[in-house]
Amino acid sequence: MSLDIKTLVEKYNTPLYVYDFDNITRRYEELKGAFDGKKSLVAYAVKSNSNLAVIRHLAKQGAGADCVSIGEIKRALKAGVERYKIIFSGVGKRDDEIRYALKEQILFINLESEAEMKRVEMIAKEFDMEARISIRVNPNVDPKTHPYISTGLHENKFGVSIDSAKRMYIYAKKSKNLNPIGIHFHIGSQLTELAPIAEACGIVADLVRSLNAIDIDIKFFDVGGGLGVVYDSEVTIKTEAYALAVTQAIKGLDLTIVNEPGRYMMANSGIFLTKVLYEKQNGEKRFVVVDGAMNDLLRPSLYSAYHKIEAVQRDGEKSLADVVGPVCESGDFLGKDVELPIMNHNDILVVHSAGAYGFTMSSNYNTRNRSAEVALMGGEDYLIRQRENFQDQIRLEEACDTSWQS
Repeated sequence: MSLDIKTLVEKYNTPLYVYDFDNITRRYEELKGAFDGKKSLVAYAVKSNSNLAVIRHLAKQGAGADCVSIGEIKRALKAGVERYKIIFSGVGKRDDEIRYALKEQILFINLESEAEMKRVEMIAKEFDMEARISIRVNPNVDPKTHPYISTGLHENKFGVSIDSAKRMYIYAKKSKNLNPIGIHFHIGSQLTELAPIAEACGIVADLVRSLNAIDIDIKFFDVGGGLGVVYDSEVTIKTEAYALAVTQAIKGLDLTIVNEPGRYMMANSGIFLTKVLYEKQNGEKRFVVVDGAMNDLLRPSLYSAYHKIEAVQRDGEKSLADVVGPVCESGDFLGKDVELPIMNHNDILVVHSAGAYGFTMSSNYNTRNRSAEVALMGGEDYLIRQRENFQDQIRLEEACDTSWQS
């Protein structure tokens, strides 16, 4: 990302998220191109970064949307994603959410349990319609990733077993109000080994073959997302090898391949900028206190996730420091044991690989305003989310009747 960070900070202040839309385009084209010659859909995982401008940009490239809430479906539709490219996933769907998804005629609803299937069937019957569904299969494959972002083992809350899935497909085939058109699996996030993906593809493809044998015609093979990215020194999976593993698994089957990248698109397309407030020393422990905090970027506190942190226009001998924010929690840090030169008030730090699961997981904890977001495209910068203020935060509280407190 080529940019004048100091100018951006002067223009938009900090804390600040900055996204390289040209790189987002490159990432989309690379993944889509890996499946060239095959029927495929790239359904962007909206949860990774749900800014309307990001979704709109990807929609213009031809992307669909993988949504895990009605709010995300509404964002996708508002941003111009074609409804036949929208997928509704997630473990817990309320009846009103299912009704909305069915009324909007999205591509399909991913089912996570037999109980959920029965709710979808009941609601589709209310509408006298046929609900297009997919079933999320849990192939019980160890993804070799952080346990918090592992989703393909039986101990995880996601999906159903192979045997349960087969029973559900048979039931759906017989139902007048269910149309089983897809199969879905997602074994975890930040995957850096190809073998677990290939193993899961093989298991699920064999299930498709057994379903075809009993006249259940699956049309969409949804492999989920999870392709890892470089935060530190990870060796990542090449998209060509990834595509080959998927296509080899489904050889001989007439399927549209769906993949749901989020982190892959966004992580290294974004940075987080924060200003130094001051340094402090507790015994031998050095702290660099900044205006960004865990409410802005939660991943380090939540996962002990590593983000490379660099000083802007500040040289000199470096020593280890914890980069911490103003939030009243010991877990409020952006990085620990970071090599930094002596930092002065208003010096700028860049937190790298912050485009995915950064702003989208932010909060107003400690009544802090959420950051502004800026897009870079074609050498120009554009504000795509204004910085919150105090009035934004209390608007819904002030809208309530407080006469009972008089």
